Amino acid sequence: MRFAPFEMERFQSLWEHQVAWNLSESGVEPLRLEELATTHEDREALLRQPLGYTQTNGTLELRRHIATLYPGASPEHVEVTNGGSEANCVTLLHLVQPGDEVLVMLPNYMQAPGLLQSLGARILPWRLGVRPDGSRWEADLAALDALVTSRTKAIFISTPNNPTGSRLTAAELDHIGAVASRVGAWVISDEIYRGAELDAVESPTMWGRSDRVLVTGGLSKAYGLPGLRIGWIAGPPQTIEQLWGIHDYTTIAPGALSDRLARIALAPAGRERLLARTRGIVRANYPLLRSWLEKRKGFSHVAPEAGAIAFIRYSHGINSTALVDRLRIEKSVLVVPGDHFGMDGYLRIGFGSHPEHLAGSLSRIGELMDALP
Repeated sequence: MRFAPFEMERFQSLWEHQVAWNLSESGVEPLRLEELATTHEDREALLRQPLGYTQTNGTLELRRHIATLYPGASPEHVEVTNGGSEANCVTLLHLVQPGDEVLVMLPNYMQAPGLLQSLGARILPWRLGVRPDGSRWEADLAALDALVTSRTKAIFISTPNNPTGSRLTAAELDHIGAVASRVGAWVISDEIYRGAELDAVESPTMWGRSDRVLVTGGLSKAYGLPGLRIGWIAGPPQTIEQLWGIHDYTTIAPGALSDRLARIALAPAGRERLLARTRGIVRANYPLLRSWLEKRKGFSHVAPEAGAIAFIRYSHGINSTALVDRLRIEKSVLVVPGDHFGMDGYLRIGFGSHPEHLAGSLSRIGELMDALP
C-alpha cells in the first residue's frame, strides 16, 4: 500500500512553528494543563497516575463519559483512539477494501480521500453547495440520491464541516441515513467540531439515524485540547470490537495521562465548562474577522455555523498556494490554501486565537492583499 501525501498536514507541520502569526489552526486557543486540572484532587490524581499501559480501548470511566454523548449508547459502543485522525483511519481500514465504492462529502479535511485512495477505493465526490441567497452551505440531497447505488459501501460526511464551518440539519442527516439504509451502506460521520457552535445550539449527530453508523470525534477542536490526542469511535458493539482489533496494530492504547485528563474534560461539569469557553471564543472572535472582511474588496464568504474557521473566497488574480506562500514569506502569516481542499480561489482562516493575535494577523494579510490586483 502506498499512502498518498497528506498535503495540508505536512504543510502545517513544516510552517506553523516557523511563523509569527498563525491562522492555519482550525480549533480554539488550546487550554493549559492548569486550566483543565483546576482542583487539588485532580492534580494529585495526575501526580499519582502510573505511567503504564491503560485499558487499550480507553478506561471504562472515559468510555462511559463518551457514551453519554450518543443516546442509548453504552461503553461497549465506544473505542478510544489517539486523536480523531486515528479514529477515521481505523474505521476506514476496517470497512474499505480495494474497489469498494465510497461517497465522500466535499470539501472536507481531506484525510479520508487520501486514505481511500491509498486503500484502492473508488471515490465518488458529493459536494456541498452554497444556497442561491448565500445564506449557508447545504447538502445536495438530489445528487446524493443519484450517486448512491447497491455498490455503495459507505458514505463519509463531516458535520460540522471543515473547512466551511457549516453543519448538516437533522432533516439532512435523516435523509442520508434513509438512503444508506436502503442499500445497506455504512455512514461514517466525522463530528469532531460538534460542540463548537456559534449559536451555542449543539449540532445534530448522525448517531441513531441508521443501523450502520460510525461516528468519530475527539477533544482537539470543540474542547481546545489537541495536545491530549484523544479521539473516539461510536458504533455497534460488534463493529467496535473489530475496530479495537485494528487499534491493537496501530497505537495500542491512549496515553495514561491523556486518558486521565480526558475523564476530567468529559465529566458533565468539565464538558459544560469547556464547551462554554469554546463557544465564547468563537462568538467573540468571528465578528472581528467578519468586520475585517466587510471593509476589504475582493472577499466573500458564507458565515460559519460552528468551529473557529471561515472559508473565504477571494477574487485576486493569484493561485491560493502561491498566495499563502507569499503571506508566509513576506508577512510571516500562515493560513491554509484552498488548493488543499481541491478549491483554488479560497483561503481557510482560523479565528480561534487570542483577539490581539487575530487582529495582528489580519492586518498583515490586508497589507499584502492591498498590493495585489
